[in-house]
Amino acid sequence: MVVRIELSDEQIDRVFQALAASTRRDILRRTIDREQSVSELARDYDMSFAAVQKHVAVLEAAELIVKRAEGRERLVRANPDMIARARALLTRYEDLWRSRISRLDDLLAEDPAPGSQPTTEKNLTETEGE
Repeated sequence: MVVRIELSDEQIDRVFQALAASTRRDILRRTIDREQSVSELARDYDMSFAAVQKHVAVLEAAELIVKRAEGRERLVRANPDMIARARALLTRYEDLWRSRISRLDDLLAEDPAPGSQPTTEKNLTETEGE
């Protein structure tokens, strides 16, 4: 399976918006395990069927789930391709921040400039007394 990694800014916004709500994250989790009807999903939430349909629509717009008709039912399953693309995006963000933190650690670990004195509690106390 070939996974396209790049997401447009619009797609990224839709994915993060979709994942911002705990109900939508739960729907996504449940549909990773197995395909379920919107009716099945709605039974487990303390909200109207229409509200669950709206959550499903947000996930579908973000391409995190795929919905299909089977008779009168609408079946929902997670979209592993988009989940992989979102995970790849988050991995890139993580790598970026780890790199930045590593560079900061390196800067903080460097020896002070020649002729300067490292700041210590004793230096600060002596300076305050002057």
